Amino acid sequence: MLNYDAPLYRPPSEARSLIFQVTLGCSFNECSFCDMYRSKEYSERPWNDVKAEIDMMAGYLPETKRVFLADGDALNIDSEYMVKIVKYIREKFQNIERISCYAMPMNILKKTPEELKKMNEAGLDMFYLGIESGSDIVLKKVTKGAVAKTIIKSVNKAKDAGYVMSCMVILGLGGKKYSKEHIKGTAEVISACSPNYVGALTLYLENGIKQEFIDKYEGEFVRINDDESLEELYDLINQIETKDEIVFRVNHGSNAYTVKGTFPQDKQEMLEKVEWMKQHPEIVRPQGLRGF
Repeated sequence: MLNYDAPLYRPPSEARSLIFQVTLGCSFNECSFCDMYRSKEYSERPWNDVKAEIDMMAGYLPETKRVFLADGDALNIDSEYMVKIVKYIREKFQNIERISCYAMPMNILKKTPEELKKMNEAGLDMFYLGIESGSDIVLKKVTKGAVAKTIIKSVNKAKDAGYVMSCMVILGLGGKKYSKEHIKGTAEVISACSPNYVGALTLYLENGIKQEFIDKYEGEFVRINDDESLEELYDLINQIETKDEIVFRVNHGSNAYTVKGTFPQDKQEMLEKVEWMKQHPEIVRPQGLRGF
């Protein structure tokens, strides 16, 4: 079977997908809230290695329906190389329904519309992109490497090229000081680009990066509690305005509570559920990763 270069990460919705590491690590690797690839030096894997793994797994799992291309920066590779990889996967696995990868805003923006379209037509279907926040102040504090305008532009550019976009935002990323600005800006970004899917996580920092995150806030960061996280969630849902369907999920292990629905039709129902949670904290069961 595959001998992965650990650590290996994939989105929750790719839990049953076959994963091929076409890159190792992350070419940016500076986001202060993320330690996923801090132990790795970014590199792109050669075709012979990738091809050999595809050939091997086509023998083991010929009925594979979904493939995720890792690590955190697969879209950073040359477009023609990506086309070659995706076409070969489609050739070897006859039942493929979806091929996806992570994508940073800068990776999408540096591709031409023609390159994005060519990769999509070859069979690359979906990007997972971290919005994190729509506040330029917060984005700068956490060294995201993007601002609200470029995030909106990148998501719309990818959608125009035919991609399904699944985006992530992080409750609590602005701390107490920037909470309102963080949520207002995040709602504006989501409203401006209407990703197909949006998942809201709650800030969770591993010990290895916690101090770096705090230091970059220069003494301004104070963590919000679960009640304040619910307030952020309510305000986020309330401020998102879209005519396009957005599947919205708050069910990651980092979240204290679970909420789900689809904009715009379920917006009021989601607001009512969050309001009910705020009024009945004693009987709403917290879940998942509780920590900072």
